[in-house]
Amino acid sequence: MTTRTGVGDKRAQRAGHALAWKPLDIAVGAGLGAVAGLIYWAASLLASWIFPLMTALLPGMAALLHGIFYFPCTLSLLIIRKPGAAVYVGIISVLVEILPGNAYTGPMIFVQALLEALCAELAFGIFRYRRWSLGTTLLGGLLIALVYNAFLLAFYYQGVAFLSPRGLVGTACEIISGLFFAGLVSWLLFKAIVRTGALDRLASGHDLHVARSGI
Repeated sequence: MTTRTGVGDKRAQRAGHALAWKPLDIAVGAGLGAVAGLIYWAASLLASWIFPLMTALLPGMAALLHGIFYFPCTLSLLIIRKPGAAVYVGIISVLVEILPGNAYTGPMIFVQALLEALCAELAFGIFRYRRWSLGTTLLGGLLIALVYNAFLLAFYYQGVAFLSPRGLVGTACEIISGLFFAGLVSWLLFKAIVRTGALDRLASGHDLHVARSGI
């Protein structure tokens, strides 16, 4: 006779097994990190002259493009669906980004990547890594934007008050960028990648097939 406790133990075991890392997850994460690192590197080169132009037009407006550096955090979690995926991909992406060399090097770039990754992890961790929806992805983008904005004001723009015009514009643009790039764009990219069949061997691709078949 199966007791309720026994059923609960089996469910816990299945949940734990689903969240356990496998060699395929590690390989996919490394590939995502490498691609993200190359995107970061190219974006950093462009940002070195685009950001000053945007700042000259409207101080704080450059934050509209910060989300380009956020989206791999949420995308990696959507694809790999394992705790720590955003941190793992984030560290690899930074290592790849700094190899060719750019203006954004030093210990702080690792701190920023870790901070952004942990915000994404928190959004999905709140739901115990079981809810892989657009809403959760948008929450991840929002958390990254809010925390990173606070980080910038604390360490890079100490002379800018949060309620000043520069502070308010920067915060609003940061939130828009986070919701758009790390939220909506990550979700659309994930859906597009799933449709190619590239994720069929991962839980993220398998779940879509199950949903379509009605199993």
